[in-house]
Amino acid sequence: MKVKFSVLPLLALVMMVLPIIPQAQAQETASAPTITLDKTSLANGGEITVSGQAPAGAQVYVEVYAADKKVRANRFDGKKDPKTGKIPYKFYLTHEMPAFYKILVPKDMAPELDKAKAAGKDWKYSEVLKKTGADAAYSAPAKIMIDSYQATIMASIIGSRGKLLDAMDEKATKSESMKLVKGRFRGVGKLLGANVETTPTGAYTAKVTLPAGQAPGKYNVTVTAVTERIKDGDKETVKKVKSESASFENKVSFPTVYLASAGTSINLIYPFILCLCISIFGVLMGAGGGFILNPILVTLFPLPHTIVAGTVMPTVLFSQGSGIYNYSKIKFINWKLGVGIGCAMLLGGFIGPKLTEMITLDQFKFAFGWILIVLAGLMFWQTTPGYLEKNKKEQAILKEFKKRAEEAAAKGN
Repeated sequence: MKVKFSVLPLLALVMMVLPIIPQAQAQETASAPTITLDKTSLANGGEITVSGQAPAGAQVYVEVYAADKKVRANRFDGKKDPKTGKIPYKFYLTHEMPAFYKILVPKDMAPELDKAKAAGKDWKYSEVLKKTGADAAYSAPAKIMIDSYQATIMASIIGSRGKLLDAMDEKATKSESMKLVKGRFRGVGKLLGANVETTPTGAYTAKVTLPAGQAPGKYNVTVTAVTERIKDGDKETVKKVKSESASFENKVSFPTVYLASAGTSINLIYPFILCLCISIFGVLMGAGGGFILNPILVTLFPLPHTIVAGTVMPTVLFSQGSGIYNYSKIKFINWKLGVGIGCAMLLGGFIGPKLTEMITLDQFKFAFGWILIVLAGLMFWQTTPGYLEKNKKEQAILKEFKKRAEEAAAKGN
């Protein structure tokens, strides 16, 4: 008995299935979040509203970063590893860190950010990203190039970076980038914000606040919608869809200027007035004023301590140059002593800059604070009656200096 087979039903089935495939693909593409910005430019910071449509029920995260301006970030790992009990002595360096970076998370994640703020300097960026779910949106810094160096104890003392190691893999780069991001921007509020509001239908809005003093140029905004999180023991699978980037521009104008090495913009009028006052007092004390200017710039302006230390060095030359001229005119300079201690300062000037990049801002402030306290104590002690009584020779020298100054002033008139 022969069975007749007809291809007509099979063809009919194929014709029914084929239209479904592109339709399903279109639905998958359509599920990616849309993104709209209410402004395309800002003038030295401001606020932009981000809005759009994400899949219903999804958690929405907004990533904002400077696309044009990159800055340097570095970290020296000198802490003992709790697992091995050894100190790694590794130095990490990148020149590709975005000058501005922030992730906005859902509004109901605000308590997690408050906990991180309460932890002070001990908060961990990677943990907060995971607890808020923002690790799904963490993208731009994870792609930066990071160089790693193996240092030694002696190399660390003299400020050497050590031996350049092989390039890290993608996972290690992402992990280290989070530590560099925290080291660069430090504060929880600078890196994370909880103001993304989402409706049950998936419509969302968020406020992006760009503080004054940020880098000029193009900024990218990307929206990530997490549609599902599947936990299997310690592992978590995240299903997410990402929008295409939208962008806006930040503009600055003189007297505000962008400092590329610092990754920030600053109004020159304020540091100009500040430095004028400090240089007058500094030269009066027989210095360039850098020991006063350094901590004040770190405290009052959003500048990395490494940039402040490096910038103050050449600026002090101006006050020192004019001070040297005037002190030599009234015969107050002893060149033998000056050249002698100058050789020691030459050596210190070589080690100092290298050592600066190995320490954190807190370590910098701690060391500088104690130096100023010790100097203040010594100077105060030298003004006490007991000290002055035992050092009549010093009094005679001061009288001689006063006499020379009066004679020089009389000749000038």
